[in-house]
Amino acid sequence: MPIHYPNGNLYARAAQSSGGSQPARKITNKPTIYGGRGMTLEDELNASNAYYLQIGKAVVHKKPTPIQIVRVDYPARSKAVIKEGYFKTPSTTDYNGVYRGYYIDFEAKETKNKASFPLKNFHQHQIDHMRACLLQGGVCFVVMRFAVLHRLFVYPASPVISAWDAAQVQKARKSITLPEIEQHGFEVKPQLSPAVPYLDGVDWLIAKKEGAARGE
Repeated sequence: MPIHYPNGNLYARAAQSSGGSQPARKITNKPTIYGGRGMTLEDELNASNAYYLQIGKAVVHKKPTPIQIVRVDYPARSKAVIKEGYFKTPSTTDYNGVYRGYYIDFEAKETKNKASFPLKNFHQHQIDHMRACLLQGGVCFVVMRFAVLHRLFVYPASPVISAWDAAQVQKARKSITLPEIEQHGFEVKPQLSPAVPYLDGVDWLIAKKEGAARGE
């Protein structure tokens, strides 16, 4: 089914992957570090959220993207096949929910780069959304995966926004270096269940938030 963005451009999953958002993982003979073999970062996060929900630890879901259906075929009386549709509005971030009484909102991004994380993986409306969530006291971040390095980070939204603003206004570098991510982020160690224990990083963010509120 062809699906289009609000500007009329055709949405293509392959093109999206090549842009660095969620590229397919390269298959190698090395042991798989992550819990879900052959799973994308999105798949692993969805499975992790299902696990967190099952054990009563957090309620987090992937946000559905509204699609306007414009053409439907009816090959049989009891069947309807969607042939064409459009994304109604640009998406915000990938996931949101509640954890420890906090609203959490985050984006999941992946890159094949080894030395830095390209800002082109983000869009202005996502930056604006994260900025708005922070203003309301939410816990907002990005789950970043360096696919080639097999490294995964929970990275706060604030430095992402700062880097984006600098790149737009001051024409600064258009990426966040790995040393910056190591310094200001929280490295997550994948495991069996959940495959992506990103709530460990959220605990770290909440501790920082609560410490700042106490003036520490």
